Parts: sequence; structure tokens; C-alpha cells
Amino acid sequence: MLTPTPLRSFVGGLGLPLPMHALVVLNGSVFGISGFLHRTVRGDLEAFAGVAGLVVGGLITGLLDGPPTARYNPGTLQLLLSGFLVGLGSKMANGCTSGHMLAGIGRLSRRSFAAVASFFTTGMITAHIFHSHNPLFTSSPFDLEWTNGLGRSSAILLSLQIISMLISYFQYAASLWSTSSREKQQLLQRSRMISIFNTSVQFALSLSLSNLTDNRKVISFLQLPSLTFDPSLAFLALGALPLAIVLHAVFSPSDDVPVLGGPWRIPKSGLIDAKLLCGAAIFGVGWALSGICHGPGLVNLGRSLASGTDILPWSAWIAATVIGGLFA
Repeated sequence: MLTPTPLRSFVGGLGLPLPMHALVVLNGSVFGISGFLHRTVRGDLEAFAGVAGLVVGGLITGLLDGPPTARYNPGTLQLLLSGFLVGLGSKMANGCTSGHMLAGIGRLSRRSFAAVASFFTTGMITAHIFHSHNPLFTSSPFDLEWTNGLGRSSAILLSLQIISMLISYFQYAASLWSTSSREKQQLLQRSRMISIFNTSVQFALSLSLSNLTDNRKVISFLQLPSLTFDPSLAFLALGALPLAIVLHAVFSPSDDVPVLGGPWRIPKSGLIDAKLLCGAAIFGVGWALSGICHGPGLVNLGRSLASGTDILPWSAWIAATVIGGLFA
């Protein structure tokens, strides 16, 4: 039986919008992890820095906590099918849980609300079909011990996130101190790469703290409205979404110009079309089959590299998402 971790998941959720908003301000980019992965395949160096940061964040978690004490292994075929559908669906919908559920809802995007509704619907249906009779995903949602999961490693993860936040602040301040145009241009080119890597490490640490990397908790949550679901991810959303909305409403640049230069790449289209809804629905099926999406997949790969266990399954799942994206 799963043990809910309400406070740990809430605190982890609070940490997720901070690196996402820092990337908007500094680089003018959406923190969309599926986009990082798909663009990395096309040779985008900034996207590669984002992928690397997520893996490094997972590696740090692995060095602190070791390999996961338990996880759900869906079997090779189901794992690969999950990765393929997650990659295909996220490419069609132009986003996943980070790009639509966190960044998109934070901007109050109509497209993202529609995408989230679509992938949660198919995710819940799929979870009930494939996992409803598995005792591995049962929990006691109304028997909450608020401090479950908190300990020394949680404090270290929080401390490391503060260091990442200070790095982002220093980058912001340094861009204002540079006086020579040539000096500033050289600084900005380096800083954009550092920014996306640093914010990705910070996001990975928050993701680990929130427990979204535990695929059992994801599948259990998707079994709503069952009374044996794990509510931890609801506490994550309670921490993440209000803060994301406030950060966008109050602290977004008014001139749509990134502090570190480059193009402003925050989408403004509100178009809700069949490709968006179908892609999100496909993503939801793949997500629920294994309980994994892009961010947790990359973080868990890093954690596996640190412990030397389960490297092949996580690598295979990520490879399947890349292949799925190529078919979109």
C-alpha cells in the first residue's frame, strides 16, 4: 500500500514554478520538457542543456537517496508502448504535463486547459482499465500523516534548489551590470545555456521532492474517483498551480524581451483543434500505462545512472518517446 506524502509533495510543488518562471524571464522560453527532448533530436544545443540538467538533477537525487525502494515495472512491451504514445502525443499536442499543466495553466492558456482535460480523461480511463485491481496502487487518502517522506534528503534537496535560485538571480543581475555591448553579447550567449541547465537541475530537484518521479503514485492518483487513490499529486498541484499563476500575472516581463537576449518564444495562440485534443488524449494513454512522462523519465534515468540500476528500462522508455515524436 502507498503512503501519501502531503507536505513533501506540496513543498515540492511550490518549487516547480520557480525555475519555470526563471526560464521565461531569462531566456523567454517555456519550460516544456517534451519540447526539450524533441528539439534535442534536431540538434538544438539549448534544449540539450535542458535535458542534461534534468538528468543531472536526477543523478544528484540518486547520490542522496540511492535507487528507489520500490517502483512499478509494467513489462517491456507496455513500457515501450507507453514511451511511444507519450512521445507521439506530446509532439502532436505541443506539450506535456510541464508545458501544458504547469506552464500553460500558469498562463491561463485556453489551449492548455483543453489539453490537460483531454489527457487526464484518457489517463484516468486507462489507469482504471489496466491497473484498478492491482494492490500496488492502493492508498488511504483520508489517513494523512503530514510529515511522511520528510527527512535529511528533503532538506538537502531544498537547499540545493535555493542555490539554483541564487544562480538565476546572479545571471539576472550580471546582465544589468555589463556595460560594453561586446562584453554583454558574449555574456548573454554563455548565460542562456547556463540558465536552461541550471533551471532544469532545479526543476529536477523539485520533481524528486514532490514524488512525481514515483510512477506508482501517478497511477494511483489517476484511479480517481476510487477511494483508494494516493492524493499526493493533488497536494503537488495545490502548491504549484496558484504560484505559477501569480508569477505569470505579477512578475512577467511587460515588453516580451528575454533578459538574456534571443527570441521571445512564449506561445499566445488560443487555438483548440483536433490535433491538440487527439495528441493530448494519446499522451494520457501512454502516461497512464506506465505512470511516466518526460520529466520523471529523465530524472529517473539520472537516478539510475547514480545507482547503476535500471539504466536500460529508463533509456529504452526515453528512446521510445523520441521515436514516437518522429511519427507525429
